[in-house]
Amino acid sequence: MSVTVRVPAKVNVQLAVGAARADGFHDLANVFLAVGLYDEVTVTPAEQLRVTCSGPDAAQVPLDRTNLAARAAELLAARHGRTADVHIHIAKDIPVAGGMAGGSADGAGALVACDALWGTEASRDELLDICAELGSDVPFSLVGGAALGTGRGEQLEVLEVGGAFHWVFAVADGGLSTPAVYREFDRLTPEAPAPKASAALLDALRKGDVEALAGAVANDLQPAALSLFPSLSGTLAAGTDAGALAALVSGSGPTTAFLAADAASARRIAAALSASGTCRTARVADSPAPGATLL
Repeated sequence: MSVTVRVPAKVNVQLAVGAARADGFHDLANVFLAVGLYDEVTVTPAEQLRVTCSGPDAAQVPLDRTNLAARAAELLAARHGRTADVHIHIAKDIPVAGGMAGGSADGAGALVACDALWGTEASRDELLDICAELGSDVPFSLVGGAALGTGRGEQLEVLEVGGAFHWVFAVADGGLSTPAVYREFDRLTPEAPAPKASAALLDALRKGDVEALAGAVANDLQPAALSLFPSLSGTLAAGTDAGALAALVSGSGPTTAFLAADAASARRIAAALSASGTCRTARVADSPAPGATLL
């Protein structure tokens, strides 16, 4: 018997970052939007815990116990007095180290899959608590849709979205370390103000107003990501020149996100980005997308 769970990527349509806290984290106002690029996580009973991965960039995915999928299985098992004797296979389609929460998605996917396989019947609150222990983005991978994340991003308030939004994601050659981007943010922004969600952005999401959303998206980590990965400015310019309504670095990068007026525009922007030589590949995806889902 095996269980498969599909989990989405995310884009941060707003990422407001406060100053570093005593625990090393930063307070955030983080507006997550799940997008239709997915990993599929399959768990099967095994003699011992092991992780395998297939798909684009699979070679970059750690297969040891640092993988969030493995950690999720171990945390759930420990809470329910059992061993995490499962084979976890990740069919990877979310860009790796790209600021789209692929690792977090795999952690949420493995958690839901193991809960179903083992019949542990963990409550939603228990699953979210384990997700928060795994990492700041993991709870949203479980929830999906749209949400405002506060604290370090793990405290979620589900948001209403009034329509579909069309995106293009340009995948860069190479990755960026999230801790390194935050360190660069601290260097560039020593007096960061307290983060606050944009009322205009939340209103645009609620109304499904793409033009208003385009005018409100923001990422406080973008200057730091561009400082560490200067070529991303060329990718952002290429997408804007191709007709994107908004262009921004996704999360800590280096994937860049482009908001399109409609599905046809998204396809044209993706083709232009692919031809521009400024990125490795360009992917089209719609939002919002559901969170971790049993298949």
